[in-house]
Amino acid sequence: MLVDTFGRKIEYIRISVTKQCNFRCQYCMPDTPEDFLDSSMIPLDKTLEFLKIAINEGIKKIRITGGEPLLRDDLSDFISSLRAYSPSVELALTTNGFFLKKYAKILKDSGLDRLNVSLDTLKENRLKLISKRDALPNVLEGLQEAKKVGLPIKINMVPLKGVNDDEVLDMLEFCLENGFILRYIEFMENSHANSSLKGLNEREILALISQKYTLSPIEKQTIGPAKSFRLENGGVFGIIAPHNDDFCKSCNRIRLTSEGTICPCLYYQEAVSAREAILSGDITAMKEALKLSVHNKPEKNQWDNEQNQHSARAFYYTGG
Repeated sequence: MLVDTFGRKIEYIRISVTKQCNFRCQYCMPDTPEDFLDSSMIPLDKTLEFLKIAINEGIKKIRITGGEPLLRDDLSDFISSLRAYSPSVELALTTNGFFLKKYAKILKDSGLDRLNVSLDTLKENRLKLISKRDALPNVLEGLQEAKKVGLPIKINMVPLKGVNDDEVLDMLEFCLENGFILRYIEFMENSHANSSLKGLNEREILALISQKYTLSPIEKQTIGPAKSFRLENGGVFGIIAPHNDDFCKSCNRIRLTSEGTICPCLYYQEAVSAREAILSGDITAMKEALKLSVHNKPEKNQWDNEQNQHSARAFYYTGG
């Protein structure tokens, strides 16, 4: 069992399998060169051995992220191996959805449990503005294919003032119509994002939805970052609000980067390198690095907008 110094049981690890992405989203990596390559990626068979140790130590949920994880052509074999090792571990994946039409059935057959798809707009030109890619038709087709093969889907939307804040309700209704669960994510300031961006906070998002719907909060049944709300028509949505004081109280997550660094918190610069241990297959050293990262997990993140303390580590590096 992995328990940090504040009594939180760590049961969830997010792993970035690559820093590479085919999008250049304004809130993540807008200025990253188009020819950027993740030359330090750890082979997935080596990552698998680390995750086996993590599962043995009490990890119950693994989320695969990037960058864009579907750029790894060996990803389905990796998922199959994880599923074979632990039939009970929850396996999820976060993607921008661009390649989803091609891979949805393969992911389902490999043993993936669920998907999160990042989608900030239903307008084609607007998605071009946000991601610098003509991607909306691909993403929508991918969503329908994933739905067809039976993968449960959550949609992640980052509402930005003057960019897509007029689609808060449109996105909610799109998800309700398609059986997806929408999660609004407050924009997380970081030094790699477009500095002119301003996000909507939880209060502002709820105010927009309340203009049309009556809603009520749902008491948390499980540990997780999202606050859930129910509409009078039975629809459900969530908000992830990392700027709130209570966001970190129940955090049960650590993160592994594609190059083998274990980050105890998205908004916390200190980290533990497990790279050499993973590459060499040193079981004792991998276990020590895992336990040290849990021990180092801070009580709360270091985000402070008033003091201009933002994440200096890129989200495509840590896995968002």
